[in-house]
Amino acid sequence: MTTSTPTGRPPVSLDDPAQLLAALPYLLGFRPGASVVLLGHCPPGGKRIGLVMRADLPPGAERARQARALAPRFTVAEHIGVTLAIIGGERRPGAPPPHAGFITELADAFAEHGIPVLHALWAADIATGAPWACYSGEDCHGELPDPRSTVVAAAATESGTVVFGSREEMLAQLAPRSPEAVARRSGELSRLSEPPWPEATRVADAAAEVRAAFDRQRRGEGPPTDAEAVRLACALTITEIRDVCLTMAVPPRGPAAREAERLWLTLVRELPAPERAEAAALLGYTAFMRGDGAFAGMALDNALDAAPDHLLAGLLTRVLDHGTPPEFLLGLAVAAGSEGVTGFGLEPAEQPPF
Repeated sequence: MTTSTPTGRPPVSLDDPAQLLAALPYLLGFRPGASVVLLGHCPPGGKRIGLVMRADLPPGAERARQARALAPRFTVAEHIGVTLAIIGGERRPGAPPPHAGFITELADAFAEHGIPVLHALWAADIATGAPWACYSGEDCHGELPDPRSTVVAAAATESGTVVFGSREEMLAQLAPRSPEAVARRSGELSRLSEPPWPEATRVADAAAEVRAAFDRQRRGEGPPTDAEAVRLACALTITEIRDVCLTMAVPPRGPAAREAERLWLTLVRELPAPERAEAAALLGYTAFMRGDGAFAGMALDNALDAAPDHLLAGLLTRVLDHGTPPEFLLGLAVAAGSEGVTGFGLEPAEQPPF
């Protein structure tokens, strides 16, 4: 299991090992455990962070294969080196940090692509006082500071970024609120052969349905009814509606984008497969544009679980896996249309981050 995060996160010092390790939850969006985290260094000088990727620690027999799979992902964008961080395990007195063999496999794999490993670090956990060490240099070790005290933590708090205690906590956001309600809606949708509006007014009627959903969200009315959920699922299948929804992702982190992301998340939890793939793909794109690659990847996996052939989700997944910066996909929203939020008749309103 891997998690990719493109550039777009708050700046972090790559020179202070303890501060860098403590900042990992804010770079990923969750506190990693039993993981390898790979951080790309970008020019000039390698002081700027690029692609951030997290993967599960492999069993010994899978180390070489895992290393060969991870290294090529840093070749798409320009990286002049990488920092490797192993999270988890206990260090025996007088012994090197655990998983040293995996670090060697990774260094060999990156060398094949001409990318040097600039730092290799280990921490038992990402928590105040947890021991950390370098894989080279006996004097390079210590205890981690409070992760909440880092510069990255301050920037994340100011921007309203939520950091989860684990990857599983972040993933739980996408779970169905009520499996029974989802099952009922699946039955109703299966009986529909086309959207429930006359063809002559279909786009306008579907836009009105989405507008009404935003109005209910602003009033805090809670989850949609079965009838509302079914109509919203149908609305998102209409190309013109989907295009306007894409435009709402920009500007990233703006009030309209936050409001849209909250609605797409609600619909992921309220709709059945395959219909929920539309909302999940929109959620993935919106999260990606604000730089949250971890959550974007989870949303896109959700979309492809619901509809394995979903074109937008498949495209975005490939882009995310290659470490493409969010700004390179700005054109997707621009090309989708110029109506933006006004396409649903909405006035941007400041909303608290979810």
